[in-house]
Amino acid sequence: MENPLLRQGPLPSFSNIIPEEQVESALKHIISQNRGELANLLNTQTAFTWANLMTPLEEMNDRLSKAWSPISHMHAVVESENLRTVYNACLPLLTEYNTEIMQNEILFKAIKAIADSAKYPELDTAQRKVIDNELRDFKLTGVGLPPTDKARLAELQKQLSKLSTQFAENLLDATHAWTLHVTDPKAIAGLPEQDLAVAAQTAQQQDKKEGWVLTLDHPCYAAVMKHLNNRELRRLVYEAYATRASDQGPHAGKWDNTPIMEDILKLRHEKATILGFNSYAEYSLATKMADTPKRVLDFLYDLVTRSKSAAEKDMQELKEFAKSQGHQHTLESWDITYYSEKLRQQKYAISQEELKPYFPAHKVLEGMFTVVNKLYGITIVEKPNVDTWHPQVNFFEIFDKNNERRGCFYTDLYARPHKRDGAWMDECRVRRRLPDGGIQTPVAFLTCNFTRPVGNKPALLSQDEVETVFHEFGHCLHHLLTKVDRAGVSGINGVAWDAVEFPSQIMEHWCWEKDTMPLISAHVDTGEHLPDTLYNKLLAAKNFQSGMQMLRQLEFSLFDFRIHLEYDPVQGGRIQKILDDVRAQVAVVNYPTFNRFQNTFSHIFAGGYSAGYYSYKWAEVLSSDAYSLFEETGVFNPETGKRYLENILEKGGEREPMASFVAFRGREPRIDALLRHSGLVA
Repeated sequence: MENPLLRQGPLPSFSNIIPEEQVESALKHIISQNRGELANLLNTQTAFTWANLMTPLEEMNDRLSKAWSPISHMHAVVESENLRTVYNACLPLLTEYNTEIMQNEILFKAIKAIADSAKYPELDTAQRKVIDNELRDFKLTGVGLPPTDKARLAELQKQLSKLSTQFAENLLDATHAWTLHVTDPKAIAGLPEQDLAVAAQTAQQQDKKEGWVLTLDHPCYAAVMKHLNNRELRRLVYEAYATRASDQGPHAGKWDNTPIMEDILKLRHEKATILGFNSYAEYSLATKMADTPKRVLDFLYDLVTRSKSAAEKDMQELKEFAKSQGHQHTLESWDITYYSEKLRQQKYAISQEELKPYFPAHKVLEGMFTVVNKLYGITIVEKPNVDTWHPQVNFFEIFDKNNERRGCFYTDLYARPHKRDGAWMDECRVRRRLPDGGIQTPVAFLTCNFTRPVGNKPALLSQDEVETVFHEFGHCLHHLLTKVDRAGVSGINGVAWDAVEFPSQIMEHWCWEKDTMPLISAHVDTGEHLPDTLYNKLLAAKNFQSGMQMLRQLEFSLFDFRIHLEYDPVQGGRIQKILDDVRAQVAVVNYPTFNRFQNTFSHIFAGGYSAGYYSYKWAEVLSSDAYSLFEETGVFNPETGKRYLENILEKGGEREPMASFVAFRGREPRIDALLRHSGLVA
């Protein structure tokens, strides 16, 4: 049978992929083919141009990406023992190949020759940016270093790739290893009907005849923390969740990420120092908007100063409320979400559970698509019978006002076993100009972990989950609506990491607008839109505990940045010590000594946010200030939408984010809108 990973059509052929038979052979074939073509290019050309070097390079990169992207995605969403084995076997091949390319001095000199040529100014903006980025990245991979240093960097990269994957797999295994079978209805009093139905379904799937099974999948964990009346059971679930992949808790030591984190920090620091940086934090900023560690820390500590007093007031109010409810103990981590939800109900007479029936998942998507139609004139249509990796997956196409197909995306919205936790967007195909002059349609994956539908009832989303799907869809739009035809800076590619969250965060604002509510809400039983009485309560509660929420993100950001900035080869990572120090400065919550949040922080140990988690807040300044222009002109103002589409979404990474922001907003960003949207100033 022909290998589907080598038969590269517009979309992957997921149902025909047999990991243990096809993946490794396909990758080896493509890598070998690419090596041969590159050697031929470099040996036969005397004068290098975009057409005879950069275009073939883009073709090679795309060929490899099309084979690996579906495998990497399936590893995250439908993992199996066979797929894990193959994935881990292939990582060294990919890492070795990528490092080999980026340390190839002949290739570097060939690209530099284009940059130094008289033809360079004649190239379009995107072409010049691709070349500039390539030359920068060559230097950041050690292209000009002595052979011993280059060899060491290659080995470091291979080890880091392996360790990051191991971190993620440990977390996945630890998350799915713990379950709790409950048969006494009194023990789970308070859990909402939808969550009870899922827990009962899980029990049946695990061959337990009666009762409910609680898991550490996020929808279940969040429901327990927020609604379960049984404090001891809340503590039990909290401890299992907060100690995953660590030296603590019910599976202490079994999938412990502690030594992996130490090794990752050690190897990252060594990599940075070989490349001439004082720390991995400095190395990380070489490709970001923020130019120095001081600028990042000043930014974060300024936000701490602006939000600390509000957070302290939030916590004091919560303690007093819990006491008024008869809580006679210290307010512990497993109490905070529970009493916060009760306090929200008392203050605003509204709960997430009261809102959920108004937000069936299909209605939220339908309304979200209408929002972007109003803003950008695009139409989104579901396409049935597309080959996918799971029955819950749907596929959509985007058409612009000229009926031109601009992009496609898959949605995979619900939690299930063997699926990585969290929500994310990733690329499947990138927009680029093909050798025949046509355009390759970009394709994206939109992945969430919401509570799945049970029986004939649709999945119902909380307001937080509505915000999440708007956020991830913002990433999709950024990738799919690009008009840049050079893959290296098309869509999300080439965008500075601390600006990449801007288009996702701005989308969140629309799910709070009154005019959006009739579009995204329809009561599951009556079809009624969210009534004004509930909307007004929802809006009043929007910034509930916003000080605490702000500090939580700043805690994560400071911890991430400091462990990469302050790493000392003699003392090691001091991960717990630095986290404790950050919490002493920033946090208003008292964490139990067994809490091992860091062991599950996959954003920085298994994702792309190392020394870059601050990007969420950095980009939020951009997104809030950009949205304030919509507030000034009308949140569905088509002219402002067109301006945003043309200056932000369509530009991809072909110009610097600040230039794109100024082109849209007419000035550089200000922090005022973020503070106002967060409820920290009037």
